[in-house]
Order: sequence, then structure tokens, then C-alpha cells
Amino acid sequence: MVAVRTGQRQGPTAGEVAAERASGGEVRWPSGFLAAGVSAGLKKNGKLDLALLASRYPARAAGVFTRNRVQAAPVVVTREHLQGGVLRGLVCNSGRANACVGERGIADARAMAEEAAAVLSRFLGEQVPPCQVAVASTGVIGVPLPMERVREGIRRAGADLSPEGFEAAARAIMTTDTRPKVAGVTVALPAGQVNVAGMAKGSGMIHPDMATMLAFILTDARVEGADLTGILRRAVDDTFNMLTVDGDTSTNDMVVLMANGAAGIDPGEDALERAVTAVCLDLARQIARDGEGASRYLEVEVRGAATREDARRAARTVASSSLVKTAVAGADPNWGRILAALGYSGASFDPGRVTVSLGPVEVARGGVEVPFDEERAREALRAAEVRIVVDLGAGPHAARAFGCDLTEEYVRINASYRS
Repeated sequence: MVAVRTGQRQGPTAGEVAAERASGGEVRWPSGFLAAGVSAGLKKNGKLDLALLASRYPARAAGVFTRNRVQAAPVVVTREHLQGGVLRGLVCNSGRANACVGERGIADARAMAEEAAAVLSRFLGEQVPPCQVAVASTGVIGVPLPMERVREGIRRAGADLSPEGFEAAARAIMTTDTRPKVAGVTVALPAGQVNVAGMAKGSGMIHPDMATMLAFILTDARVEGADLTGILRRAVDDTFNMLTVDGDTSTNDMVVLMANGAAGIDPGEDALERAVTAVCLDLARQIARDGEGASRYLEVEVRGAATREDARRAARTVASSSLVKTAVAGADPNWGRILAALGYSGASFDPGRVTVSLGPVEVARGGVEVPFDEERAREALRAAEVRIVVDLGAGPHAARAFGCDLTEEYVRINASYRS
């Protein structure tokens, strides 16, 4: 866990958080939150498949959701519940998406919130209304939830709630993920410290138009005057919205931020935003590294763009190009695919001013190939983490996108997903 000394208007950098994850630091979950993960029998393999998160205190909350026109029932219900701006808990199942099952899906999502609210009311010793429970689901689309199993799972999760339950909860929201994804930051202030931590699931169906996955971010900061929705939207825009695995945007995408004030300290909006962004960035990179069938993490940095949006478009397009991704999988320094992707990205630039590098190896300048060591370029693409750097030569703006290579294993996983 990174502890960052800061004044009122500073916070941890993304680099510090990335370094913390690389060193295997343990996440310190914010005070006042509890979690549990159980098996409700929704997955054929009997693995954990239902998570429950709870706050001992009313938490200010915000959410960001998929822009896919086909939206799962939990997205619809949670969007409604967040209009009140306060949550006491969140329930999430994996294995079935509760999407494209008609009015039954809405009824089942509401029933999940009602059951969780009843469980939390008993556990916390005070009345928790269903509208203060967020609902999320992930898994196969078009298959109704077995609600008796879900209800029983929520009841058992309620009995297991504890400050040590976050690892089980993070595992319970996984689908094709190979490992749980958690991240955290401690912000040290003169008055004490606040914690921001989160969990996410995501491996396939990853191409954001909000954020393609589920992510739940918690903090014990006191944030009475902060614009939580604005903080979350900006954090998502620079992290999950720059993430791509396979070009598919999900029906169930959701990021929820809860701040319960248990630390009793207001870090200031800027410091909180930096911390939330750092956690989201860490989680986005973990998702990219765990892309379905992936053998290499891919990061694309675009510099020299005329506008911020041009930089974002260009970086995301290169990172999501199937031809670029397969070239990375094969360690083939086929830089022309990168230039081609830039050309259809919608960014404005002169091809005759573009520079392309594969790791430390410059392969093109002025839109044409320069002499380069083919084997060094292949070595750069064989690395576990591949970096492509592009300079458009059109202005001062830059952006990064996160993704992975595309392998035969991705096809195998998704050819048999339902079976």
C-alpha cells in the first residue's frame, strides 16, 4: 500500500500506485466497509459467484454506466438508485448477466436490491431502503437469474460480512478473469490519512464507451463538498475509457464510487480525484494484462496530437486494431499496420510527419521506414509488456491506451463461452 505525504491539494501519482502494485503491496481497504463473497450455485464449476459490499455509514455515491443501447437490468436499476446520491451496499452476481431477459430482468434486479437491503438492515441494526443498494451482474447474456439461489446467496453473504471479506468478494465477481483485481492508495494528510481502494472484473468484451467491466471504488474520505460524479467521470475517462481488449462494449458496464466519511477527514477534491484516478488506472492496467487469451500487455502512447481528443482517438484505435494486436502476438514489427490504424482513427495529422517506435526501437519517421535492427524490434515485441510510441507531429497533446495482444486462445475461450 502506497502512503503519500501530501498537503491539502496533492495526492498520489499513477506511477506511485503502479509501482506499489508491481511490488505486491497489500491493499488497505477503507474503514467502515465490509464485504463477503459466496457461491450461490450460479456457475457450473461451483466457484464464488456472489459478492456483497456494505458500509456501516451512509455513503455518498456516484456511478458511470455503459452507453451501449442494450443495457442490462442492473444498469437500469442502479442508475435509478443513484439518483438519491446515497448507498449503504452493493450486491453483484457473476455467471449470468441479467441482460436481454425482458421485464423479468428488471424485477429480478429489484428483488436483489430488496433482499440485500433486508440483509443489511438486520446486520447493521437500522433500516436500509432498497434504493440505497446498487445491483450489478456479469456473465452470459439472455439467461434469467435463478432467483431462489440468488436470494439464498445474498443471505449467506450477509452472514459472512467482515472487513476481511474483500478478497472473496473480488473473486466472486470474476467470469473469465484468471485472477482477482484489486488496487488501493493511502493519502497521508496532516490530520491523518484516508484510504481509497477498489476491485474490478474484466477480461473479455472490453472496449469502453464508459468502462467495459465492473468496478467498485470505496473510500473512507469525508467528501461533503466534492462533486463525486465529476471526479468519477474524469477518472474513468483517462483510465477505463482508454482500455481495450477485443473491441466489444458490454451491456453491463458499471463503475460505482462510494465515500462513507469514516476517516472523518476531507482530503480536498483534487487529492481525492488523484487517488481515485490512480486506483482506476491500476485496475485498468490489471484488466489489460489479464485480457482473454493474452500473452502480452500492450500500452500505446500517442504524442504530438493537435487536440486531446485526437490523441485519445489515435491511441485507442491503435491499441484496438486486430492487425496491430496480432502483430504483437507474433512479435512481428509490421509498423505499417500502426500507421494504417492512425489513418482511420479520425485524428487530424499529416502522415508525412509521423514517427513510430516499438519500445526503444524507432521504425518509422516522416511516415516512412527508417533502417532499424529487426531482431531488436522483435525483442521489444516479445517482452511481457509492449510499448508502442507514436508522435503525430501535429501539436502538444498526448494520451495513452491500454490493451493486450490477440491470440488463438481468445478465439478458443469465446467459441465455447456458454458451454
